[in-house]
Amino acid sequence: MLLALLTEERIQDLLAMPKSVVNKGAREIKDGKSYRLEYRAVAREADEEFVVFVRRHVDMEDNFTAGLRWMPKSGEPVILMRCNGGSHPHTNQLEKTGFPVGRCHVHVATERYIAAGKNAEHYAEITSDFQTHNGALHTLCRMCNILNLDTGPDEPDLFRK
Repeated sequence: MLLALLTEERIQDLLAMPKSVVNKGAREIKDGKSYRLEYRAVAREADEEFVVFVRRHVDMEDNFTAGLRWMPKSGEPVILMRCNGGSHPHTNQLEKTGFPVGRCHVHVATERYIAAGKNAEHYAEITSDFQTHNGALHTLCRMCNILNLDTGPDEPDLFRK
């Protein structure tokens, strides 16, 4: 599928379809200053394949991402969603809105960013659903209907405002 044909409706369908991880025993590997982990996931009913990925910085605990990459049968892979730590500021270029360092956020692929020639998943919104890479993975699984990974939400931070 050509990236230009990826509509909002198709993006939402891809996010919502039930997905099962087929390599739950995947192991984290060190890659420079980060640890990386990748799971393969399938949506059997729709015959679609995905990669669930997690990256976390060795030293900076707020520098992490958990994401879902769609692997279409034809065309380039597309990141549909990323749950990021607050290690960096972000600006939504089309809306000219953004937020500072320290805010965890969720990136979602949108048709309008694709049409503008930007990364599909550039648009992001602030979230309080997670503060760690494990919480980000749990949020990703919940938001993207990934059914069989053993994850848990972050514990509430009683000192966070």
